[in-house]
Amino acid sequence: MKFIQTKIPDVIIIEPEVRGDARGFFFESYHKEIFSRQGIKLEFVQDNHSASAKGVLRGLHYQVEPRAQAKLVRVMRGEAFDVAVDVRKGSKTFGQYVGDTLSAENKKMLYIPPGFAHGFLALKDDTEFLYKVSDFYSPDHERGILWNDPAIGIEWPKLDVAYNLSERDKKFPLLKVANH
Repeated sequence: MKFIQTKIPDVIIIEPEVRGDARGFFFESYHKEIFSRQGIKLEFVQDNHSASAKGVLRGLHYQVEPRAQAKLVRVMRGEAFDVAVDVRKGSKTFGQYVGDTLSAENKKMLYIPPGFAHGFLALKDDTEFLYKVSDFYSPDHERGILWNDPAIGIEWPKLDVAYNLSERDKKFPLLKVANH
């Protein structure tokens, strides 16, 4: 596995070693010892799987302490533009984001540590997204920030369809007033 630092050092792009032949392919998507040697020592306790049509934008979601979650995300089918936003008050990179395209073809993964909001935009129909999380879902600790907050300035890809967001995601607050 190749671990690639991003402009926010705690967010890491992971490119697995894919072995393939005429039969198909194989790769390790998670190996506790390898991740631990890279400084990712959290235990993942829950896997989530979603499917989205092209144009579905989910996010920006996070959980606060004591139930903050790290996430290891990847696309199993289709393609998505994936984003992590630093919401750690006092961080040098507070309000900055990392975005990358994850797809079934490139098999890239993104490690998002606790203290980051997460969201993605499905770039193709039938995009299936899988993510491991380091703590269980807790509605009492769930928070969100507005997907198009101008202070963050996420450059979401332009599509030939309208973005499709849940009513809840459309109403999240701006980062500067969000309850962290």
